Amino acid sequence: MNSIERAILAIDGINRLVGRAVAWLTLATVLICGAVVVLRYAAGLGFVWMQELYIWTHAMTFLLAAGFAYLLNAHVRVDIFYARMSARAKAWVDLFGVVFLLMPWLALLGWTAWTYVSYSWATGEISVQSNGMPAMYVLKAMMLGFVALLGLQGLAWIGRSVLVLGGREPPPTETLTGPLG
Repeated sequence: MNSIERAILAIDGINRLVGRAVAWLTLATVLICGAVVVLRYAAGLGFVWMQELYIWTHAMTFLLAAGFAYLLNAHVRVDIFYARMSARAKAWVDLFGVVFLLMPWLALLGWTAWTYVSYSWATGEISVQSNGMPAMYVLKAMMLGFVALLGLQGLAWIGRSVLVLGGREPPPTETLTGPLG
């Protein structure tokens, strides 16, 4: 196994670990939202921080699981032509898409988010709602996690494409229904 294959497997492992851990935030979102509804309508109680908390868990799920979704090839793709392409043609499309579309977009997003997140951390930003969630900067930092995890998975797809274009078999990946390869 060469260094490209080891790097691909390491990146896949990181996103698999983060994705499976973050998936539990979906359950937390549902439970917190349910508790908000029950407390509101059954007990006449409302907590702003609790309402914000399920929005936070929902946002974190999508931000931090994006790399995992890309690993699973579960992102939105219009594959009218892609599905019928050869492995080499798919590798060229993937390589082009990652290098010229995904990475520049992530670089711009990361650069923009860095200013936004660093200001939030520097000021110790909290919710604008009274009794809302403290530490808004933690939620905003998840944008940088999104950029990092999705960018890493993009590098793994570049590696896979390079291996295919070089006539080698890339490490197997998985889909929503199980392993491939």
